[in-house]
Amino acid sequence: MKWNSRCSGVLLPAFSPRRAGDLGIGDTRALLEWVEWAAQYKVGFLQLLPINETGADCSPYNAISSVALEPLYLTMEVEEIPGLVAEDVAEARAELGEEVLAARLVEYARVREVKLRLLRRAFDRFTAEEFAEEKAEFRAFVDAEASWLNDYAFFRELMCLAGERESWHLWPDAFNEPRKAREYLGELRAAGDARLWQGIEFRRWVQWLCFRQWRAVRARAQELGVKLMGDIPIGIAYDSADVFFQRENFDLDWCGGAPPETMFKHDRFIQRWGQNWGIPVYRWEDMEQMGYPWWRQRIEKLTEVFAIFRIDHILGFYRIYAFPWRPQRNGEFLDLSEEEARERCGGKLPGWAWRADDTEENRQANRSDGDRRLRMILEAAGDGEVVGEDLGCVPEYVRPHLESLGIAGFRIPHWDHRDGHVVPGSEYPECSFATYSTHDHDTLAAMWEGYRQAALGLVPVEDHEKNDAWWNLRLLSQFAGMTVGEGEVAAFSPSVQWSLIDGLMFCHSRYAAIMITDLFGMHDRYNRPGTVGGENWRFRLPFSMAEIMADDGLRGQCERLRESIEKSGR
Repeated sequence: MKWNSRCSGVLLPAFSPRRAGDLGIGDTRALLEWVEWAAQYKVGFLQLLPINETGADCSPYNAISSVALEPLYLTMEVEEIPGLVAEDVAEARAELGEEVLAARLVEYARVREVKLRLLRRAFDRFTAEEFAEEKAEFRAFVDAEASWLNDYAFFRELMCLAGERESWHLWPDAFNEPRKAREYLGELRAAGDARLWQGIEFRRWVQWLCFRQWRAVRARAQELGVKLMGDIPIGIAYDSADVFFQRENFDLDWCGGAPPETMFKHDRFIQRWGQNWGIPVYRWEDMEQMGYPWWRQRIEKLTEVFAIFRIDHILGFYRIYAFPWRPQRNGEFLDLSEEEARERCGGKLPGWAWRADDTEENRQANRSDGDRRLRMILEAAGDGEVVGEDLGCVPEYVRPHLESLGIAGFRIPHWDHRDGHVVPGSEYPECSFATYSTHDHDTLAAMWEGYRQAALGLVPVEDHEKNDAWWNLRLLSQFAGMTVGEGEVAAFSPSVQWSLIDGLMFCHSRYAAIMITDLFGMHDRYNRPGTVGGENWRFRLPFSMAEIMADDGLRGQCERLRESIEKSGR
């Protein structure tokens, strides 16, 4: 595996950028503008969240396919979509109106409805008209991607027949199992019913467009010396094409998650039992005997778009906390004792799958499991660079092991301390990924002000929260070369902002990244863990690239970032 020297990055979810002509959500053309921006301002990589097709909650971490890409990110321009006409696009923009197009948050339901309608109209024209060159390209794509594309397209059309229900166990009895579904398809085909087949062809066509556009983004980024960084969740949604058709890879009796955490004060279930993510646990031994074909395909398709990728919850390759019930039943167990819960689950309780790190023998076994699985990931990634999100309850063997494999683990400055002092950035291992925040955390501005107001008693907090706030402010300040006096701390300002960003850029880590919201001193957040809906995964930047370049203040922030990158040697 090959790496450049230390490089800088900016986290920018695909739904977040805006441009003149988009349809209420970020798209590939908007991302191309940011690729050009990254090259101009010496940003080495753009970090995205997962871009696989999502389920009803629109979470990038709840994909209905391990390979299929999210159609919402398609650029809807006539030169990009064969069969699309300008009149349809103008009509769609008028229908959405400024209420959606200029909104601070993505209106997923309305945007999805309009984009899907445009795609169906374009597909009808594509089918009926010439498009000889494009049709040949499409057929070649269908042939090349058959191993995953056919099942995915079939699954999506079954969802449609079931009233867009993702939960296949609630589908009609005629097709709620793989065998029944394939028989049902055969019966329709024999009866000459072309509707389902046309729907399947449409889903394949949309995926051809998705891969076509994203491969073009990758090619342009590579041409400009900018890397795209992707994200691969540790799990796949229970209600996904993968689980429906390949159940041999998944243990559906258990759902992966995380152990109890007291920091989630708003969620009694997490404090009591942990986080139940609802993702099926892998049958790792069976996967290994087959040579991990599912994982290899997942990684190989990911690296067609991304030069770097982050494995979310990489700890799950060693062991994962698992629940013997699905999240829909969490409320049922909230106030039960362990004995009552065990009785209700046939003797099972939440715990580590399949062994805890409670003995040296178990620790060695878990490390050995993780070693085999991650070496397979590295082999499948080829020249792709791998980053591991190793936050949370981290066994002591994990970070040294990741470093031995060349997988960069995370470093969060104010979480990294020794003997009461922050670990200096100059002492960070080269094989690491430094950042103040992920998509699950506050921005720099919100974090600093939150700590400051708590520390100074400007908001009602308990004594231990006040002490924690002072502690975090002191560590952040030490890392950035600032001082925090006893009983006083400066409000967030450009001076504080750039001391923090400069401190990060000058650290020794291979990768150093900020969120795009940190660059512009914003408080808006992408996700609040433990919550569903609301503003999660919906925030859009309030300005387009053209508006940034036309505004002295916004452009000045970009120039200041380039200065920090150049001075730090990234």
